[in-house]
Amino acid sequence: MVAPRPARITLPSIDSYCELYRDLFVDVRAYESFKYLHVGLISNLKRKTLPAIAEVVGLDNAQGLHHFVSQSPWSAEELKKRRLSLILKILESREIQVIIDETGDVKKGNKTDYVKRQYIGNVGKVENGIVSVNAYGYVDGIVFPLIFQVYKPRERLKEGDQYETKPEIGAKLVKELIKMGFKIKRVLADSLYGESGSNFLRVLDELNIEYAVGILSNHGVWLPKEQKVRVNKWREFPHIRWDGKEEKRYIREIIYGKRRTVQYWEITTDKENVPSSSTWLVMTKIPGVKYREVGGMYKIRAWEEKGFRNRKDELGSSDFRFTDYAEIEKWWELVMSAYLLVCLHNESFNPSVVPVSEPFSEHSRWDEGKGWKNGLNNLQLIFQPFICFNLILRWLKVFPIPQLSLGLPRLIDKINDFKPLQYLLHFWNDFYCSSD
Repeated sequence: MVAPRPARITLPSIDSYCELYRDLFVDVRAYESFKYLHVGLISNLKRKTLPAIAEVVGLDNAQGLHHFVSQSPWSAEELKKRRLSLILKILESREIQVIIDETGDVKKGNKTDYVKRQYIGNVGKVENGIVSVNAYGYVDGIVFPLIFQVYKPRERLKEGDQYETKPEIGAKLVKELIKMGFKIKRVLADSLYGESGSNFLRVLDELNIEYAVGILSNHGVWLPKEQKVRVNKWREFPHIRWDGKEEKRYIREIIYGKRRTVQYWEITTDKENVPSSSTWLVMTKIPGVKYREVGGMYKIRAWEEKGFRNRKDELGSSDFRFTDYAEIEKWWELVMSAYLLVCLHNESFNPSVVPVSEPFSEHSRWDEGKGWKNGLNNLQLIFQPFICFNLILRWLKVFPIPQLSLGLPRLIDKINDFKPLQYLLHFWNDFYCSSD
């Protein structure tokens, strides 16, 4: 029996991370495509189409990548389970906050599964597109991807599908995470979920999970006839927008009769005029919560909802050209995997990451920030020589220049000393063996 050839080496960060999924793929070509797609999704390509990715990883065409997504018999569900198992190990005993939000991709026509005219959060209006409900985690200042489920409009259901509202899907995702072993301290969500008492909040109550959710201005509260509504004074707190700009916000508690476990808060940009366009109502069920904490949770949800959507878009979430949902789901799972790979380079999130050594941080474009986007910027910088060599290799065959043909691989060899995830496999193996 002939031993399978080894998979082509790409970059240390990609190879170290993807090795954790090696057994999920039936042959070496499928595994190589898995690695190539991670390179392409994390690269600074403006659009992460399969032909563009094939070019930057040095392939003659995109046929192999397309076959990997559309025909190769790997399971999106198994990929998700492996990714979530890795996150559980990284988190260890840490409690997380979970944000529930829906995101969408605008798509023309009606050939793509589950597409219809509906509200698309990414563009802030009704468009023709496909929508998913997402659960993502927040811990120690880092947002990381957890799970998603496509929203199936009633008019687009297939045989065997069952209609579920977005709040029902959100509750289902939370229950799935709890079942897997995630320690969820609280859930944050907007008014779509805050106004769904029976389908969403009831489930959180049953699971004994705290929550802070948006509600509408006409939200009803039962109040005994002899009790009155009281409003506390405004308190100022700083709000950091998703783009890093700081703004003033004001918050006050609205007390319906006696203070209860469920509390109500009003947040605004202008405490004198309280404009409806920039005033929000929040309902919390968090014992002993203070106004500063509510302001902080509001900031996390508002900032990270926008940030999560932007990061998914930057990784190519909407760049798929498939119409069958089974293929779209695989594409989205690959995007979630690439998203996690970037998270793993953050020391606050991943205790096994190796700090960046001095030669790399001396690059004039090295990003010293500690956030997710800063980490992505640096990975794209590390990827540059590898991608550059693949792009000019054909020209070097037309016009041989030995200095370039030898010099670029030497530069790549030096950059390949960047191995922040070199202990990740040992970290995983220790966990995997201890779990048997």
